[in-house]
Amino acid sequence: MKKVLLAVLALSLTTSVFVSCKDAAKKAEEATESAAETLEEAGSDLKEAGENAVDKVKEAGEDVKEAGEQAIDSIKAAGEGAMDKAKEMGEDAKEAGSDALDKAKEMGNDAKAAVEKTAEDAKNAVDHK
Repeated sequence: MKKVLLAVLALSLTTSVFVSCKDAAKKAEEATESAAETLEEAGSDLKEAGENAVDKVKEAGEDVKEAGEQAIDSIKAAGEGAMDKAKEMGEDAKEAGSDALDKAKEMGNDAKAAVEKTAEDAKNAVDHK
């Protein structure tokens, strides 16, 4: 009877270990499937995040390009304005120079006339004496 009891006990223990191992194997398989799904989702999320980052970089690049074009346009407009102002100032200086030259000629002519008159007066004064 002792032997039968030991045999039953051994069979019971073996069956329990076998069932326990089967459950552990099933749980390990489920855990592996769950991990695979989680990794797949994480990979998908990473891919999406990467695509979003690329889109943001493209948008930022376009914004920088647009800002650069606006800066170039502003610089170009300022340069054109400065050129127009410089031309205007050059024309004003040319006109002022021309006016100064005309006045200098006029003063030279007046001085020449005064010298000629003085010389004529001196000649007349010498001749009348």
